[in-house]
Amino acid sequence: MDRMPVFVKIDEYDNVLDLVKTIRKKIDDAKETLLKINDLKNEEDHQLEMWQSALGEIEKKVDFIDHSLNEPEQF
Repeated sequence: MDRMPVFVKIDEYDNVLDLVKTIRKKIDDAKETLLKINDLKNEEDHQLEMWQSALGEIEKKVDFIDHSLNEPEQF
C-alpha cells in the first residue's frame, strides 16, 4: 500500500505546532500543580501524625492523673 503525500497549508501547520506546544505547556503546568498538591498532602499527613501523637500523650497523662486521684493511697 503506497502512502499518498499529505499537503497542509503552512499557516495551518504552524497553528497545529503552536497548539501542540500550548498543550504540552498545560500538561507540564498540571504535573507541577499535582506535585505541589502531593507535597502539601504529605505535609498535612505529617502534621496530623504529630497532632495524634501529642493527643495520645495528653490522654496518657490525663489517664494517669485520673487513676491517681481515684485510687486511694496504699500505706
